[in-house]
Amino acid sequence: MGRQIVKSDKAPQAIGTYSQAVKVGDTVYLAGQIPLVPETMALDGGDVRAQISRVFENIAAVAGAAGGSLRDVVKLNVFLTDLANLPLVNEVMAHYFKEPYPARAAVGVAALPKGAAVEMDAIMVLDKTPTAARRQPRKAGSAAGKKSRR
Repeated sequence: MGRQIVKSDKAPQAIGTYSQAVKVGDTVYLAGQIPLVPETMALDGGDVRAQISRVFENIAAVAGAAGGSLRDVVKLNVFLTDLANLPLVNEVMAHYFKEPYPARAAVGVAALPKGAAVEMDAIMVLDKTPTAARRQPRKAGSAAGKKSRR
């Protein structure tokens, strides 16, 4: 299985020797995102809540470039310079994700690049089901849901 490099202009460009994401088959490995504003490559100047939101926006942009969305994230790793901010992560995350939530780890770290308060990386598995089929639940008793009785 080959590797496909994923790149989005709607997310911060890599600031080191890494790719924004790497797709292998249906699995996409998203690199860590800190709260950089893509247009300026400067740290989001807002509070921790704003930084967390910016990270989710950056992850969503890369996920979109890979052909998916946050709905396809199965694993999320959160790195915080202060674990007291974990309740804020939960609060903001609830605006970006719906149940069933991805598996998640939260780790306290001493420091992050550019003085960020938060960094996240993710693993995404793309759904092969056509988008229209995912959005329209099968109706009970429909022909698609019944076997022929001939």
